[in-house]
Amino acid sequence: QVQLQESGPGLVKPSQMLSLACTVSGGAITTNGYAWGWIRQAPGKGLEWMGAIKYDGTTDVTPLFKSRASIFWDTSKNQFSLHLSSVTPEDTAVYYCARVIPYGLDAWGQGTQVTVSS
Repeated sequence: QVQLQESGPGLVKPSQMLSLACTVSGGAITTNGYAWGWIRQAPGKGLEWMGAIKYDGTTDVTPLFKSRASIFWDTSKNQFSLHLSSVTPEDTAVYYCARVIPYGLDAWGQGTQVTVSS
């Protein structure tokens, strides 16, 4: 019965930093065996994996975003975050957080719309 919820700005200006948080309830993000990931979907496009933070605090960002994306966590708040620098209008998308199990994703947040525009 784990639940996830994204939060952050709905509008970001080009060249600025996008920061999103995912708050987890019903289970600790430090629980063995899980990772916590970020996925996005741009208008008319498919789901795009961005990266994740593992239960031990190690991170893995996909090469497409490695130069400008970071993932952190705050275990005292049971949340993890995504930070994407130098955003452009092409970063406009619905951003999701999700729990990762060994062979798939078993829980998702509802998603949050982020628009990059001046």
